[in-house]
Amino acid sequence: MALPVILPGGAVLRAQEIGDAPALLDAYLRNREHLQRYDPLRPEAFWTLDGQQRRLESLLQQQQAGAVLGTAIVRDGEILGTAMLNTIVRGAACTASLGYWVAADALRQGLASATVAALCKLADQELDLHRLSASTMPSNVASQGVLAKNGFEKFGFAPRYLHINGAWSDAILFQRILNDRPAALPRC
Repeated sequence: MALPVILPGGAVLRAQEIGDAPALLDAYLRNREHLQRYDPLRPEAFWTLDGQQRRLESLLQQQQAGAVLGTAIVRDGEILGTAMLNTIVRGAACTASLGYWVAADALRQGLASATVAALCKLADQELDLHRLSASTMPSNVASQGVLAKNGFEKFGFAPRYLHINGAWSDAILFQRILNDRPAALPRC
């Protein structure tokens, strides 16, 4: 299974592209208040076209190196959210960390669940990963439901785990074991 993937309501999950900067800026500006309680504080440059362009350039460099996979949820040219596989680790771990968000006006349409399902399948079948991890704030019950629906299990609680919205926040830790295939041998 490769990208793009068709999601509910005619949305598409696809790789982020360098030309996405204007649409990403628009999406983040439209959802600034919605995302504030779940995101770290952002520098003012983040909220500019130049800042989004630089962020995308960095993301694509990291993606080319195999360290991340950045995707966008798009419908009719509008970005409705993003999802990332961060900190992709090869070798004995074969793991990555999952993060995602969906626009306030696109909630409860099945986009988050379908996106997480697609990324789990891609991580297993295309990236040959063994495990995905994710974390949510204890108050983010909707995201916990998305993870549970996609086979993630709670495996821990981390006090003061991430600096979110200006304060250290606790997190519930989740994981999903994708497969039990042996780890791929490193290429020499």
